[in-house]
Amino acid sequence: MQIDTLPPLREVIATHGLQAKKQLGQNFLLDLNLTARIARASGPLEGVTVIEVGPGPGGLTRALLAGGAKKVIAIERDERALPALAEIAAAYPGRLEVISGDAMETDYAALADGPTRIVANLPYNIGTELLTGWLTLDPWPPFFESLTLMFQREVAERIVAKPGDKPFGRLGVLCGWRTDAKIMFNVDRNAFTPPPSVTSSVVHLKPKAIDATPRVARLEEVTRAAFGQRRKMVRQSLKSLGLPVPMLLEAAGLKGEERAEELPISAFLAIARAVEAAR
Repeated sequence: MQIDTLPPLREVIATHGLQAKKQLGQNFLLDLNLTARIARASGPLEGVTVIEVGPGPGGLTRALLAGGAKKVIAIERDERALPALAEIAAAYPGRLEVISGDAMETDYAALADGPTRIVANLPYNIGTELLTGWLTLDPWPPFFESLTLMFQREVAERIVAKPGDKPFGRLGVLCGWRTDAKIMFNVDRNAFTPPPSVTSSVVHLKPKAIDATPRVARLEEVTRAAFGQRRKMVRQSLKSLGLPVPMLLEAAGLKGEERAEELPISAFLAIARAVEAAR
């Protein structure tokens, strides 16, 4: 697939010595059909500012720009990639801003410019941490319209898991509380260079309006206690919160015999509000 006049990605990698580094969590997507599919998964891009993390040689960057994004702000820690990204910027004048820096230390809200989305093939070693950071922002809804992100399939299943599902845990509670999340499609390991050891999935998360309570930190305290001993009944696992367990169970309408992975998200929220009121 030819989406612009720039060289094929394999040629870009060879020209700039961009072999993926394991310590940076890099696995490059070289199929422009696939990067265009990821770009489309975020929705129509006209008039939208897109923040991309870890663009590497720029396959997804090019797809986002060719797909009509008003502007792409790409955050890249690997200085080897900067010349390749500069070539893309020259091909799309005024539409690509490259920030040479650490994605974990970036003020994303400060980059927002009108309708803003985050679209990225995230480095596997920091993907979950970045997602958690974006989902724990306050106030809520946040500065971004949506997140369209690549994860290992196992992480993606935890993101979209519902109560009663085997992967349901702390991440599923957070994502289910604050977003509507769905797996858009899977990506075979052989689509990457080098191939990772697992299948990947593209996940789309759209923020939804929620009650202002409880505070995120309080909900995380509750889910940490509940899932920290996930095979135990909640009457036992909630003891670590240091408050009368019967009071917490009553607030959530629970008997205490349930296990954390069975509880609806509303129960975790009710417990967190009860904890907040008692502290």
